[in-house]
Amino acid sequence: MDKWLAGDVRIPAKSTVHAVLDRHGLVSQARKRNRANKAVGTQLSEALEPNDLWCADFKGEFKLGNGRYCYPLTITDQASRYLLCCEAFESTREQGVFEAFRRIFTEHGLPAAIRSDNGLPFASPNGLYNLSKLSVWWLRLGIGLERIRPGHPQQNGRHERMHLTLKKEATRPPGRNTLQQQARFDAFVSEFNEERPHEALDMKVPADLFVASSRPYRGLPEIDYPFHDREALVTNCGRLCIYRKKINISTVLAGQKLGIKEVDDGIWLVSFMHYDLGYIDLEQRTLQTIDNPFGTRLSPMC
Repeated sequence: MDKWLAGDVRIPAKSTVHAVLDRHGLVSQARKRNRANKAVGTQLSEALEPNDLWCADFKGEFKLGNGRYCYPLTITDQASRYLLCCEAFESTREQGVFEAFRRIFTEHGLPAAIRSDNGLPFASPNGLYNLSKLSVWWLRLGIGLERIRPGHPQQNGRHERMHLTLKKEATRPPGRNTLQQQARFDAFVSEFNEERPHEALDMKVPADLFVASSRPYRGLPEIDYPFHDREALVTNCGRLCIYRKKINISTVLAGQKLGIKEVDDGIWLVSFMHYDLGYIDLEQRTLQTIDNPFGTRLSPMC
């Protein structure tokens, strides 16, 4: 008590007090919360129709004849086994992957969900709730996210079995350079989709079953927050500016519009689309994260 009166005890931030009270069910505006930023798996669905679920991955890199590495990006439709993409990249950099998905979306439309692992560029181990710029873009397009558990590639087993066939038939021996290797991938895709029947498909080929999505790609829709007090854009350096105060959010959300709502004096709830990201304490200029809103099933608002 003497230390308290003497001012030697540090009073916790208001957002910390708010989170503790919230955790014990003493705040009516939110559910039980805590910090949860580690990589997690989500609920996994079973596709019944084409475009219910696409699966994406980078097959393990391998050396080409010229000594350079090749990183194949693969995308399949789970229901039909249709191989939508097998593209040779020289790295796993985000920009090239964006362009590949944009091309596939333009040609085939949008899936209901995409399943991937927790690695870059599909997720980001250092991003807020493991989001990456690519997965944020998918959410904006109305695509749900499914993530397999770390260290459990069998949860994407159908896609992994395709990888085994791809490795055996299109990479041994490897092409001399990226162009030659891409030609091998293109030939494999054509044969896999149009000539190779699957027992699980009643001996039909994937091209017999796959159809384009009924949801065409038309760019990013607008985001509105009718139930929030205001909207704010995340800066290029990943910050929100509220009343001339800068709060770090995440660079993966740079350029995205967030909704903010004051739930207590100086405490603001921050949301992206219909996902609550946490609470901002304006006095401390911090974001107090909450239970990972992306830890079960990431389904975008339709």
